Amino acid sequence: MVKLKGLISVIVILFALVYLTNCNDNEKSDTKKNQNLTGYVQKGPFLNGSSVTVYDLKNDLTPTGNSFNSQISDNKGSFELDNITLSSDYARLRADGFYFNEVSGKQSSSQITLYSLADISGESAINVNLLTHLEKSRVEYLMNSGKKFAESKVQAQREILGIFNIEKNDMKSSETLNLAELGEDNGILLAISSIIQGFRSESELTELLSNMSNDLKEDGTIDNAALGSMLINDAINLDTVAIKTNLAKRYAEIGTTANIPIFGKYISNFIAKTDFIITQIPFSYPESGEYGDNILSLTKTTYTGGYQTTHSLAAQIARGTSLKIRISSIFTNGDTGIIIKPVWYRTAESELNWTFGDFDFENYTQTFSTIEGGKSCDLKMFFELGSFKIEYFEMNALVPTRTKIITCE
Repeated sequence: MVKLKGLISVIVILFALVYLTNCNDNEKSDTKKNQNLTGYVQKGPFLNGSSVTVYDLKNDLTPTGNSFNSQISDNKGSFELDNITLSSDYARLRADGFYFNEVSGKQSSSQITLYSLADISGESAINVNLLTHLEKSRVEYLMNSGKKFAESKVQAQREILGIFNIEKNDMKSSETLNLAELGEDNGILLAISSIIQGFRSESELTELLSNMSNDLKEDGTIDNAALGSMLINDAINLDTVAIKTNLAKRYAEIGTTANIPIFGKYISNFIAKTDFIITQIPFSYPESGEYGDNILSLTKTTYTGGYQTTHSLAAQIARGTSLKIRISSIFTNGDTGIIIKPVWYRTAESELNWTFGDFDFENYTQTFSTIEGGKSCDLKMFFELGSFKIEYFEMNALVPTRTKIITCE
């Protein structure tokens, strides 16, 4: 009996030693010593001084409570963290700051927050962008449903691309993409970033990203029709040439060269194939305005002329759009052989969202340009008897997108 007890004791001790050894080995294998992380934060690029925080995660993506802080060190959005200790292969990055808006060509007036959820095993470069941000909630949901991290990342990215009617089976992971480098995948990032940015303020962008993330979380699709309409409403008005020019100019100003990828074709493809419904027409010209019949109406060509009748120069333009109108007098020969050059007049201080050039007395023309998109435009005008050519230049067009001849009798 004594020998048996002794044998049992030895077995228990050996088991305990093996257990403790395994635990120690697991702890060592779960801890990543001296991890270095670098990357870029891009909406457009975040500005120098913006903050970056890396959160330590367990294998199930729950936080350990440890975090590491850094700052973006230049206006390219670069950041670096050295010798940080993480508990697993996974980390969550959060960036808070101002950024360069590639659509408007200006710096943001307030800060936004973007996230990235990444596998950092064997990786030292992890970027933060709109794709990594939108993937986060979906990846967490998929992992809670039993999927592996890598599988969840691939599925979430594929679903987000599908929202914009993009199919690409060999797409690189979102945290490796850079909108300032050539490459098809980088072009996809820039296209999606531009569509989501649209003509929104920072608060509107933050709200849209939050609503999209919540909608995507459980099924990977955008089920809220209003969200989809917001995307297509802005996509149809994007100026891809201006976006590319804005980014190239910005990088040149900060002393570096960017190779802006081709991206316009993905925006065009989204516009052509999406099922989202356009709910905001870029340009509309009502039949009448505050001051009478609208000279810009697309259905009316005959008006009452003279100084007793007022007319409106009225339009409704969507956010992010611009409109220029050119009015020209049509010369006619009078009964006495004198060339008749009818003119028009505007009433001072009646202009609503219009600015105008000087009257060209040589050609009898004048241009009227909108000041801001997303607002109504109107102006009180008088026209002499005669005919006039109205030319519409929508979205900074170099040639008229519409033309009509009106007669004032």
